[in-house]
Amino acid sequence: MRIPLKTLINVGLLLLVIALLLTINFMASSYIQRVIISLGINIILVVSLNLSNGFTGVFSLGHVGFMAIGAYTAAILTLPLSLKAVNLPDLPTWLAGVEMSFLPATLIGGVLAALIALLIGLSLMRLSGNYVAVATMGFLVIVYAVLVNWDSMTRGARTFSGVPPYTTFWWVWGWAALTVYVVWRLARSSYGRKMMAIRDNEIAAQALGINVMRTRLLAFCVSAFFTAVAGALWAHFITAFSPKEFYFTQTFSIITMLVVGGMGSVSGSVLGTAAITVLSELLRNAERGINLGFIQIPPVYGASQILMAIIFILVIIYWPKGLLGGREIDFSRLFIRPQRQKKSEE
Repeated sequence: MRIPLKTLINVGLLLLVIALLLTINFMASSYIQRVIISLGINIILVVSLNLSNGFTGVFSLGHVGFMAIGAYTAAILTLPLSLKAVNLPDLPTWLAGVEMSFLPATLIGGVLAALIALLIGLSLMRLSGNYVAVATMGFLVIVYAVLVNWDSMTRGARTFSGVPPYTTFWWVWGWAALTVYVVWRLARSSYGRKMMAIRDNEIAAQALGINVMRTRLLAFCVSAFFTAVAGALWAHFITAFSPKEFYFTQTFSIITMLVVGGMGSVSGSVLGTAAITVLSELLRNAERGINLGFIQIPPVYGASQILMAIIFILVIIYWPKGLLGGREIDFSRLFIRPQRQKKSEE
């Protein structure tokens, strides 16, 4: 049985990525590992958001709310019983005696977010354009208000601390690989073709018999599930957080990564996320000041956010479709085309 060259190339690239991750895990410094873990979490957030925003054309500004749901749900379920009695003394009885392992808590957080997405999506997915963007932003505001005021469950505006540090290098990148694979496969299935048809021309899609509501709702729920999983991973990586972490600043950061990479492109989402994550770390370190010997730049705190906003504006003006513009990177062409050209010359 002859294995296609394209399959061999994809398997080879996968093994190369695994080898690179192994090298980083065992040889890189703790700082580099933290950056790579943050990159993996961001990839989950951006790729899952791309499924809704990029492939269906429903521009959601409230997905960080699902991240908050996943973070708080998983954190409450995994919090040690001794800490629950101190930090959350007013928890319901059925929840106060529960202490789960990491995977079940993460899955419960994802399923809960998907169910909430289903409930609100039954109304929101009937909207389109600017209306759905404003409506989803309203959902984010509601989630933030609930987190700040539900003292017995979330500690209110205070820091939720004591979360077990369960998130590891391989947990993050395992979920990142699964997210990329699911979204990539879904985008290339019959559902994916329906999503893109609705995005390009909703009226024409309806005329062809496509159920717009059902297709959008599927993308919205799947996106919410993986966004909540990213929230659970982030919570058990940071181990202490507050509601302000899940608001407009985080929303702007994720949307910037999505727009820079290109909406409607899975590989573009990964590329844009990597570029913005690395650039953010460089700018954050530069905020402390730079000493070049002949000149010393003083600390300018907040400069990274200003520069990120400027980059976002420039991309919107000069590259409105992002780096890849909805296209996908096909590494097999780098090897297949030269081989075909060589055969034609012979």
